[in-house]
Amino acid sequence: MSVVRSIPQAFKPKEYEKEILEFWEKNRVYELLREKSRGREKFYFLDGPPYASSGVPHVGTLWNKVLKDAVIRFWRFRGYRVHDQPGYDCHGLPIEVQVEKKLGFKTKKDIESYGVEKFIEECRSFVLSNVRSMSSYFKEFGVSMDWENPYLTLNKDYIEGAWWFVKKAEEKGLLDYGVKVVHWCPRCETSLADYEVTEYVELEDPSIYVKFPLLNEEKKYLLIWTTTPWTIPANTFVMVNPDLEYVWVDIGGEQLLLAASRLEEVMREAGVQNYRVAGTLKGEELEGLKYVHPLSEEVLAQKGERGIHTVVLSREFVSASEGTGLVHGAPGHGEEDYVVGSRYGAPVLVLVDEKGAMTEEAGVYAGIPAREASARIVETLRKKGLLFHAGSIRHRYPVCWRCKTPLLLRATRQWFIRVTRLKEEMLREAERVKWIPPWAGYARFKNWLEGLRDWIISRQRYWGIPAPIWVCGSCGHRLVVSSVKELEELSGAKIELQDLHRPWVDRIVLKCPKCGGQMQRVPDVLDVWLDSGISFFASLG
Repeated sequence: MSVVRSIPQAFKPKEYEKEILEFWEKNRVYELLREKSRGREKFYFLDGPPYASSGVPHVGTLWNKVLKDAVIRFWRFRGYRVHDQPGYDCHGLPIEVQVEKKLGFKTKKDIESYGVEKFIEECRSFVLSNVRSMSSYFKEFGVSMDWENPYLTLNKDYIEGAWWFVKKAEEKGLLDYGVKVVHWCPRCETSLADYEVTEYVELEDPSIYVKFPLLNEEKKYLLIWTTTPWTIPANTFVMVNPDLEYVWVDIGGEQLLLAASRLEEVMREAGVQNYRVAGTLKGEELEGLKYVHPLSEEVLAQKGERGIHTVVLSREFVSASEGTGLVHGAPGHGEEDYVVGSRYGAPVLVLVDEKGAMTEEAGVYAGIPAREASARIVETLRKKGLLFHAGSIRHRYPVCWRCKTPLLLRATRQWFIRVTRLKEEMLREAERVKWIPPWAGYARFKNWLEGLRDWIISRQRYWGIPAPIWVCGSCGHRLVVSSVKELEELSGAKIELQDLHRPWVDRIVLKCPKCGGQMQRVPDVLDVWLDSGISFFASLG
């Protein structure tokens, strides 16, 4: 029996890897396998794209590719013609943050000063370099995919796929534009979707009890608790639970209102031993009770009658598990607050700007970063005799997943897709899927669908798929465009763009079909998760 090859005493993996890869390349093994499978039954494999934010793949990404390679080879060796196109996620904050670091930028203003066009070119160059580098790593790992033809989410065809998707949402009545309370990164100056809020850090924040004076009532106050004093200037109502029992508590000649079940705990925390219950009533009796904003003299937005607000009812967002049973509502800086405020038509004050600083309407706190303003606000309340108790709390606080800056909640106008209208249909479709393992569908994915909320797709950044929405500056009419071809039809001219990204696409002006005015593209780019979410069809060209 002839010896194929002798077994060496020392195993040298690097040498063997190189030798095997050279053998595959020299003998065109991958190409021959593809040629052999031509005309056979197809097996479609979608490569969920990794971020091209680094030239060196994370070990988890490599492991992911190895597992995919095993699946691809299995079906290929069973005789199928396998669709094995790799892909790369090329847009979004992960890329922008890395390029900003490279250029030494700290804010969006730095990008504007540098020039959006040059910044976009830097992002593209950075991504393509990383794509080449990552592909070389995957090849060295022996991953057998079509590395000569990867799909890139920055390519024109892919961008048009995203535009087509948004156009379909518009045609189905699912695309909308309106106010949403979103997590906001003051450093990146953009909104984040709920599913992007995944990182938390331990932070110490104030934990304060504040007295809100009743209108035309001497020494009678609503007692609220908050860990975000910076939101108090934007307060426009106080919530109580209609089913809870509340008490008026006499302390040194002042009367404070709080939930009966929270009385002992609050007094213990505040170190108050001498107090007397002066009266009890149900929460539902408090609706419409008027009070004066505690910072009506300091905050411009609360001056005069604008600082007179009312008590409203909420079963779902007020409990007796913490605080006082009274919740201060700032619909411009809280999602639950916004929901309740909308029912009552309460004013929505947004007193924090895109950079995270208090606005001019915040009066004496204008220009101060929101979280830093908390200390100033606490001190003001103390001087006015409206601070019942001040302590601190250590808790998990959300930070931006890319730059690690603490996030803020802000009510902003955003483009979103009303996926909640499709929830029941998606739940039914999920039941028809064969999930492996079963719990992935019947537990995890089903739970995710049941908690589904409308999808905010707009981002206030630069390096991303431009939102394909043009709005008339005169009458507000909007057009959603699905392709460059449609743009040409609407403009009546041949469009030759260097790139479909900003700022080139921003220069296209359309004529409004309603009033003849000028239509400009909205400045937003699309959520980068939309890029990967449409890969099942957009990657096919």
